Amino acid sequence: MNTNISETFGSNVFGDAVMKERLPKVTYELLRNAVISGKSIDSNIADSVANAMKEWAIEKGATHFTHWFQPMTGITAEKHDSFIAPTAEGRIIMDFSGKELIKGEPDASSFPSGGLRATFEARGYTAWDPSSFAFVKDKTLCIPTAFCSYGGEALDQKTPLLRSMDAVSKQALRIVKLFGMEDVTSVRTTAGPEQEYFLIDKELFSKRPDLMYCGRTLTGAVPPKGQEMNDHYFGVIKPRVAEFMKELDSELWKLGVLAKTEHNEAAPAQHELAPIFTTTNIAADHNQLTMELMKKIADKHGLVCLLHEKPFKGVNGSGKHNNWSLATDTGINLLKPGKNPSENPLFLLCLAGVVKAVDLHQDLLRISVATAGNDHRLGGAEAPPSIISMYLGEELTEILEAVENGVHHDDRHKTNMTVGTEVIPTIRKDNTDRNRTSPFAFTGNKFEFRMLGSAASISDANVMLNTMMADVFMEFADRLEKAKDFNKEVALIIKETVHEHKRIIFNGDGYSKEWQEEAKKRGLLNLASTPSAVPLLTLKKNVEMFLRHGVFNETELICRAEIMLENYSKIVHIEALTLSEMVKRDIMPAVSKALKEICLTADALKSALRKDALKAQKDIIEKLSEYYENLYGYVNELDIKTEEAQNVADPLKRAEFYNETVLSLMEKIRAVTDDAETLVPRKNWPYPTYGDLLFKV
Repeated sequence: MNTNISETFGSNVFGDAVMKERLPKVTYELLRNAVISGKSIDSNIADSVANAMKEWAIEKGATHFTHWFQPMTGITAEKHDSFIAPTAEGRIIMDFSGKELIKGEPDASSFPSGGLRATFEARGYTAWDPSSFAFVKDKTLCIPTAFCSYGGEALDQKTPLLRSMDAVSKQALRIVKLFGMEDVTSVRTTAGPEQEYFLIDKELFSKRPDLMYCGRTLTGAVPPKGQEMNDHYFGVIKPRVAEFMKELDSELWKLGVLAKTEHNEAAPAQHELAPIFTTTNIAADHNQLTMELMKKIADKHGLVCLLHEKPFKGVNGSGKHNNWSLATDTGINLLKPGKNPSENPLFLLCLAGVVKAVDLHQDLLRISVATAGNDHRLGGAEAPPSIISMYLGEELTEILEAVENGVHHDDRHKTNMTVGTEVIPTIRKDNTDRNRTSPFAFTGNKFEFRMLGSAASISDANVMLNTMMADVFMEFADRLEKAKDFNKEVALIIKETVHEHKRIIFNGDGYSKEWQEEAKKRGLLNLASTPSAVPLLTLKKNVEMFLRHGVFNETELICRAEIMLENYSKIVHIEALTLSEMVKRDIMPAVSKALKEICLTADALKSALRKDALKAQKDIIEKLSEYYENLYGYVNELDIKTEEAQNVADPLKRAEFYNETVLSLMEKIRAVTDDAETLVPRKNWPYPTYGDLLFKV
């Protein structure tokens, strides 16, 4: 392995430096200018780019190419075609045309479409995204592409993300131009998704049907030791995990992924990888690559990477913290307060815009993280609650209150701190503390949206953030462009916005019961489940906003809502079938076998007249008999209700039935199996325990 990171970084990416070296100068300039300006690529240069890309990829060992896209399955998709083309002499040449670079045609009816594509209407298109560099992976040239239907509707995660980035740039550009930044040509959203995950032993994984089929445990008693001692968090990384992380870093760096920070997370067997921030579109592509490589490299090390949001009940689940910000193409971060935030009107205007957007569109942020898996995680001791609020910290909150009340705020506050010993240098204090219970927290020069689940694409959340910010910026720009006194209007907008939307600001403990009561008084939404959140996607206000900025049309929104509900129902359905099979084929026989053995022991004790010991055996027999009887009744009822759910025609009512009826039955069964696990002898229990899974890596 080449240890010179500066040489290997991006070595498998057809990046800017490679294009500059291999493309004709005119072609390179046309391509670069098109990407920077956001304009479409001239098809006349496609053949030149395709030929250079092919030659470079072949030198890297590639034999095939693929349009790498992100359908609404949560993972990526690729169809591989070789570079070979026949000649008249019966031989072959290696060929790749501009047409093949620009457009592909996968079967759109085989991907989730929410009814947009029927089986007999199969045509769909993948279209090259030149703003995201091509790369070589597994001897295949991967070309990042958008994916749309025959009618042009978006069927993927990338297309709406690119649309939303254009929308927020257009409106934010109006704002910064009014502040005199004439050299700015675009405003980019940036993202840095912190990826949490579990690593467990591959052999143990293969003995758990629930992990194999569902990605999470459907039964499992909590072990004597979990994460109570807080000794895993930031602890010394185990050698086996360290080797995995080392290889993961190496492979990610080759693909130009800015993998930066890695550490043990709070739960046993849980870890985190965080990248350096980059443009949101690239960050989304890189995060998909990161998840794919995590699974692939884990397998090489005899491990399995679990990306489910809540693989183990009773310990922390896994999130994906989406660090989001706005920056001009000249390098100015619009969410950076500066030394004197109260005297930074552009920052305060942007901050007020975020406050307004989050308050107005709580529903969209909740929808963007709504999945069957994430519902188990939200509101737990490691994840934000399902109530959307935002944390600004003491100083920024005081500044906004001062603006609202029309008083001056003194920015002269303590910026340095000491820890009580001269040997430790003075530490600069940040503007804000951290609040891990907040769904949407300001963290210095960005907002950390903490609600995303580990397995999610970051595109959905960023589409919502970008579009709602575009809408607020458009409103602000409309007012400012008509203002007679610009500075006075800026101050007025900030003041009015804070007054009208300050209910969304909460700097306290998001886990407390008091906050739930307070949030209700404030009129904030509490959408506890995916079926309760998804229908709000097609509210009139949301449809009109997405139409206004060209991010979604109404048909696309309706279809996406249906896909989310269908996906929710399918996941719970698979979990219900898996749990039923586990109980009937493995757990009930294990309980029965344990009963038989204990009954034989009781008979022996009876003949020996060991009355005290016999009483203990009878108690265990009664408990196991009760468990067996309850399991028999519950699992039969689960089978009936699961079949009944499948017959509910309406997607929303079906999802609600799975949520309210099927899941509640599964929880009843789990309570019984977990109790039974603590009584059945270890040698009889059919599956690796939580203790095995969490502590044997």
